[in-house]
Amino acid sequence: MYRSYPDALRVSRIVLRTLIKLNLLMGLLILALLIASLVAETAVMTGLGAPPTDGTSTLYLGMRLIMVIGIGAVPLAHIVLTRLLAIVETVRLGDPFVADNAARLQTIAWTVLGLELLHLAVGAIAAKVSTQVHPLDIDWNFSLTRWLAVLLLFVLARVFEHGTRMREELQGTV
Repeated sequence: MYRSYPDALRVSRIVLRTLIKLNLLMGLLILALLIASLVAETAVMTGLGAPPTDGTSTLYLGMRLIMVIGIGAVPLAHIVLTRLLAIVETVRLGDPFVADNAARLQTIAWTVLGLELLHLAVGAIAAKVSTQVHPLDIDWNFSLTRWLAVLLLFVLARVFEHGTRMREELQGTV
């Protein structure tokens, strides 16, 4: 028997809309930090725990590259959140198995893959610029779970695509 969960959908919509706004805000804050690090390097980098000494120029470059990657991740996160919100809307309307949702899931999968590649780039930059004297501790770690989520999203997109096609064929025969 079909059972509706309007409260869960309402909460999901509110959470996703809030996350979309927070994502944009975080992007602006990272951009402001990047600009501030260029304008007032000593004050900002000292505030970030990296006071200027011999050999910090590479560290500062790495920190700024990570900021740029953070800014670049904002539109990718925006794509994920807005596509997910659109999927939630189709569920709310009672028809989630549509071709648009299959395409949205495919887009989400590629975008999350892009985010994971950016995450790897952040880890590589941190490892490259970090030294014993000037460590860049960003608490980076590799997560197999996130990579499995990427695969799951690609599979789920295909399931939605196949299910939509089967439903359209069934409706055509009735």
